Amino acid sequence: MSFVVVIDGPSAAGKSTTARAVAERLGMRYLDTGAFYRALALKVAQAGVRADDAAAVTAIARGSVIDFSGSPSQAHVFLDGRDVSGEIRTPEVSEMASRVAAVPEVRRLMVEWQRAMRERGPLVGEGRDLGTVVFPDADVKIFLEADVETRAKRRCRELQARGIAVSLDAVREDIERRDHRDITRPDSPLLAAGDSHRVDSSGLDLDAQVDAVLAVIAAHPRCPSSRASG
Repeated sequence: MSFVVVIDGPSAAGKSTTARAVAERLGMRYLDTGAFYRALALKVAQAGVRADDAAAVTAIARGSVIDFSGSPSQAHVFLDGRDVSGEIRTPEVSEMASRVAAVPEVRRLMVEWQRAMRERGPLVGEGRDLGTVVFPDADVKIFLEADVETRAKRRCRELQARGIAVSLDAVREDIERRDHRDITRPDSPLLAAGDSHRVDSSGLDLDAQVDAVLAVIAAHPRCPSSRASG
């Protein structure tokens, strides 16, 4: 069975950038599970459907095809054959994705799709419930966390760099709202797996985050690449 590394954690903890860098270093596939929900959220929003209309959202999900291509550093997300990589990275889609992700039937469908990615080979996945629900048998489980202020500043810089005008206060409130929703949802809540390695990225830059995760992976006896330690 393919070697699987999962990196879970709250919004803006650095999961995506860390997972991409780790996958690139190890020559493994990168799985951005949040992109599944973002792509679906985009379609739901464009259809004018409310996120709390579970039946309608589930029907849209069942009629959708979401796929990925490219390297970890240049990953592309396709929705029904159309590249939506840029469209799914707005605050509005992010908020909608968090709400769509709370629909139990949607989460169960997404879990099926995400597990199927394992058939394509070794992967590094990032999300919120990979170590507890999607890949409970993952070889390496990381729970990447950081304090709210650090996460808000990171997300604010990221959005502003893309030309999206946001304030730090608004971003902080959004993160706190998403944290509450992710932690308290009854189906697949955000939770560190009991056998996960916790990494606090609050005082770390990207290189240090990646090195910390690679050190954990390199210690695993089934680690498929010596590059994890080099």
